[in-house]
Amino acid sequence: MVIKKTIVKKIATSIWIAIGVGAIVLLVAAIKRKDAQHCSGMSITIEGVNNNFFVDKKDIANAIALVVGGSVTGKAMSAFDLKKLEIALQKDVWVKTSQLFFDNNNKLVVKVTEREPVARVFTTAGTTFYIDSSLAMLPLSEKFSARLPVFTGFPSDKAVLSPQDSALLKDILTVSMAIQKDSFNMAMIDQVDITSQRIFEMVPKIGNTIIVFGDATDVAAKFYKLQLFYKEVMVKTGWNKYSEINVQYNGQVVAKRKGAEDKSIDSLRTLQLMQAIAENTERLSNDSLHMITADNENNTTNADLVQQSIQRDDEPEGRANDKPAPSIVSVAKPAAVTKPPVALMPKPASMGVKKPVVAKPAGTVARPKPAVVKPAIRPIVKPKAVLPKPVAKPQVKNPGNEY
Repeated sequence: MVIKKTIVKKIATSIWIAIGVGAIVLLVAAIKRKDAQHCSGMSITIEGVNNNFFVDKKDIANAIALVVGGSVTGKAMSAFDLKKLEIALQKDVWVKTSQLFFDNNNKLVVKVTEREPVARVFTTAGTTFYIDSSLAMLPLSEKFSARLPVFTGFPSDKAVLSPQDSALLKDILTVSMAIQKDSFNMAMIDQVDITSQRIFEMVPKIGNTIIVFGDATDVAAKFYKLQLFYKEVMVKTGWNKYSEINVQYNGQVVAKRKGAEDKSIDSLRTLQLMQAIAENTERLSNDSLHMITADNENNTTNADLVQQSIQRDDEPEGRANDKPAPSIVSVAKPAAVTKPPVALMPKPASMGVKKPVVAKPAGTVARPKPAVVKPAIRPIVKPKAVLPKPVAKPQVKNPGNEY
């Protein structure tokens, strides 16, 4: 009985050993058979991408072809070193992770996770780079330019940052993610400046206001106060009433109105503009006088000639004993040019010319209305018939508009 049990045990042991050996043989045969098979193609998937594509499938395929020495289709599966291919793909700065394997159809499956930038940073030295969610500093790409919050004034462009700069870069990530989280902030904030005190000042896209944001603490509360101020105050007072909006204080918003210095700057610019206009008007007036005096040497100082010409032109036949017309100041007198804004008005009184009184002279009832009632518009009605052609015509054509 004991002998039978021993024999049964030996038989069972032999059977299990045979099964194990058979399984090993089959497994080795399957592996050899699979290695002898050929790659039927390649499937590439890029993950971790929202709207930015800094690496594409063509870049991945070219990198794999460079390692395996050509196209992967038709190559023996045993020729692929998948670990080596993964390391080669991760050498691309925009590739965060990579995973390669063969599926049941002998197709090479490539899964790549791309780094996605979250902010663009400009340094004080003039260089620029992106950062992703892991604070990796990424170079610019020729393929795509991301629409991201822009930060200026970062104090370092070194690959290895100091602890202070690393903390500041982390604050940039926090503020940038908060801006991108809300469409109002993305539409309102144009750029974020980093001051020498390492705090943030934001420049809005509308208006000339500076938003003092402070550091990256309580970011959500600060943006809430900013949105509330814009919706409740700025829409009523206008976009340019305040020069500064400070939201870094707890539970309040401090807004600074544009001070007297802003108004004085505007007033100074206005005065400079008016002075330039006055100088230009005086120069044009002097040029006009020079053109008139070139006709005749007696043309600028003989005021009696102008007076006599006006009298002869305004006197009707048979009324030679009427009161003569008042004298008119010669156009060569430069005093009227000193106030160009007033001289441009069509009023003879502003030119320093005494208003003629020939319109309604004392003691005259039936005298016809002369042409000098509106001297600024047309003081002389018939200059060509009375005045000499080279002298009188330019003097009395329109004395009110010489300036």
